[in-house]
Formats: sequence, C-alpha cells, structure tokens
Amino acid sequence: MNLYVLPEKSDWIALMRRPAMDTTSLETVVGSILQAVKDEGDAAVKRYTQQFDQAEIEVLAVSEPEFFAAEQALEENLKAAIRLAKDNIERFHSRQHDVVEVIETMPGVRCWRKSVPIEKVGLYIPGGTAPLFSTVLMLGIPAALAGCNEVVLCSPPRADGSIHPAILFAARLAGIRSVFKVGGVQAIGAMAYGTESIPAVYKIFGPGNQYVTCAKQLVQRRGVSIDMPAGPSEVLVCADHTANPEFVAADLLSQAEHGADSQVVFLAFEETFVQQVLATIERQLEVLPRRDIARAAMANSVAAVLKTRSDATDFINAYAPEHLILSVEDAAAFSAGIINAGSVFLGHYTPESAGDYASGTNHTLPTNGFARTYSGVSLDSFVKKITFQEITREGLELLGPAVMCMATAEDLVGHSRAVEVRLGHTTP
Repeated sequence: MNLYVLPEKSDWIALMRRPAMDTTSLETVVGSILQAVKDEGDAAVKRYTQQFDQAEIEVLAVSEPEFFAAEQALEENLKAAIRLAKDNIERFHSRQHDVVEVIETMPGVRCWRKSVPIEKVGLYIPGGTAPLFSTVLMLGIPAALAGCNEVVLCSPPRADGSIHPAILFAARLAGIRSVFKVGGVQAIGAMAYGTESIPAVYKIFGPGNQYVTCAKQLVQRRGVSIDMPAGPSEVLVCADHTANPEFVAADLLSQAEHGADSQVVFLAFEETFVQQVLATIERQLEVLPRRDIARAAMANSVAAVLKTRSDATDFINAYAPEHLILSVEDAAAFSAGIINAGSVFLGHYTPESAGDYASGTNHTLPTNGFARTYSGVSLDSFVKKITFQEITREGLELLGPAVMCMATAEDLVGHSRAVEVRLGHTTP
C-alpha cells in the first residue's frame, strides 16, 4: 500500500482519487452490441454468447431439470448456508415496508402516499471467476417482498452452457422462475429491449464489469431505469490501537481479492500500527488463492496516518466509501459523525464479508463516491411511490381561494377555473 503519514488536508483529494476510465471507445463497442440485440433479438444474443463466453446455447431459458440438477449438485452445507442467508436477508428487508398514513393537511383535505411494486425488473448476476450467487439473494428477495410481478434473471453460462448451480439454487430459493443463460452487454440489451425469449423489463439491477456497467448507463439514457451508477468495489477501514492487525489485514484483503481495480483505503492514528498491518498483509497474501489479484489491488491502495478521530471522520465523509469498517474503540459513537457511506460495519467482530453474504443487510451499494447521494439497494428500490389526495366540498371551500390566488398570479387561469367551477355549484 502507498503510505502517507499525517498528510495535509490540501493533499487529501489526491489520496482519495479513484482511477478514471475513458469510456468513449467503450461506449462505441457497447452501443453496437446493444443495437444488434435490439434489432436481431435472440440471434444476436446467441452470437455474442458464443463469441464472448465460448458457449453455444440453443435454448436460452433454464429448464426445470436444470434447476433440479443444480440443487442436487450442491453440498448440503452450502445449501444450508444459503438458506440461512436468505432467512436473514428476508427478515431485515421485510421490515422495510411503508405503512400508509393518511394526513389531513386541513379539514376536508386528505393526502397519503402508497408504495406500488415495479411490475417488471431484471437482475444481472455475474459469473466468471466469482459467480455471485449471494447477489441473487440480495436482489431477488426484496423484489419478491416488494411484489414485482415479473422478475427476470440473466447470468453468463460456463463453457458447457450451464449456469453455476449455486446461482440456480439461490434463484429458486428467492422465488425466481425466469432465468436465462446469457451474460455481458447482450444480457443488458435483452432485458432492456426484449427478445423472442427474454422479456423486456422496466428496471435493471446488478453488478458487472466495465462493459456491463457501460451498457446499463447507455440503456438508462434510452428510458430503462437502473439501480445505481457502479464502479469497482471499495472499502475504507479505520482502525485505532484497540484493533487487531490480523483482523484489519484480513478485511483489507477480502476487498482486494474482488479485482485488481478494487479500491482499498486504510486509516489509522499510529504509524507503528500501520506497519504491523502491512507486514500482516504480506504474510496473509501468501496463502490467499487470489493473491495475484489482491496484490495488484493493494499496490494501488492507500494507507494514511491521521492525527485525530475528527480528521478521520472528515476524510471518510469526503471519500464516501461503499463499505466502511470502524475497527475502533466505541465504534457506535464514532459512527454518529458519518454521513456518507454505503454500509457501515461497527467494531472488531463485524467484517465486511458478513454484510456481503448473510447478516441481512444488502450488499448492492453505491461506489465511486455516489454514497454522497445514493442509498444501497433496499425494498424501496423495487417500488415506486404514488401520492393520493381526496378533498371534500368543504375542504375545497377552505383550500380553493389559495389555489385560485396562486394560479392567477402565475397567469394559469385554467387552473383557477378548475376550482372556481366546482365552488360555483350549489350541490356537492
């Protein structure tokens, strides 16, 4: 890691800088694939699946026998772990339902808001070197709880044309029936525009590489909603003298193994402690299967020694990390000052991996500083809010004069007239 000891606040911006990627050429390539899928449907999807995944797929939809075979292929301990995670995620998200509350803003004027599920949603689940079956639960469970009528899941096939069995098991556990063997840009295009096999949806969720991310951003410009802007995954760990170097090193490496572009930031208050953690990282790297990926990420990562907890709070809020681990004394009190973070992990026994898999919170979170303005995925992500109002004649008699006055002042006489004609009647 690149170590900075007591950096000046004027230098913090440089320390927080995420890698910027020129997407101009990327958009051209991605845009052409999206257009082909829009124009040619299944034929284009199958062609790109063969080109990019080296898999020849005749039938894109996963069949019932494939779901059954996937369940049989998994070890019982993994199925039990997935079921436990499902229960916790469901328990946490089920408490996010809004209660409809009718507010009488003045006598005879009643207003309320109701959550209505988005009818059709698409979930993208990466495969490749790390098949993210946990993300199936994180997206599928709130979609089911919200009451979305149609949930479509796309995931890239392996070379033999199959999807990782844990992805299929998690999908069935979350109640998802429509799963398709397609990944990459072509999957985003299929869910955005629809093909002969894959239905079009109104909103697309899920992580992916730079091509998938670019595809989601392009279809958003064309009227399809997406969950949030996405970039490489990231963690910021803030640790003091009460922290265990072994724990901190493991937390940093658990993030770094996501990918070479993962963002890892480490804040501490003593240089000797930082050196302990750095030495521990080197030792732990030797036994990490994905050590080459993690080492590449760590080489571009930052460790900083700051003077005070107040400085650390300022740094954290300016950086706005996706994941924030507060491995400090009195972590709950420290967290009171945090206003920009995707998800916060408090204390020495709360690793990020718990939230990634099974504690119950959602792991689909804003990256690249978007935690300043975006929330992570929740039940709210799968619903829209509709407001209602109901006014009696007596209520309109109280409210109407103000409405007519304001409408007239804006030179919108028709608005005023819509109230006036009602108040001019003698019957309710």
